[in-house]
Amino acid sequence: MPPIATLGLFVTTAVAEILGCYLPYLWLKRGGSPWLLIPAAMSLAAFAWLLTLHPTAAGRVYAAYGVFT
Repeated sequence: MPPIATLGLFVTTAVAEILGCYLPYLWLKRGGSPWLLIPAAMSLAAFAWLLTLHPTAAGRVYAAYGVFT
């Protein structure tokens, strides 16, 4: 996989994870609509699926990502 494609996959996976965690936060803490949980669940499902597409061990990649955030 070309490096630019790997970077794009990493960014897309990170956005799916962040969105999947932020939407329930909006619902719980900010009084958002319960309908926010549907796209949140879809985003987390996409996140899990995207992890399977990574060319290397995704767990190690996201462990390093977690260290820097």
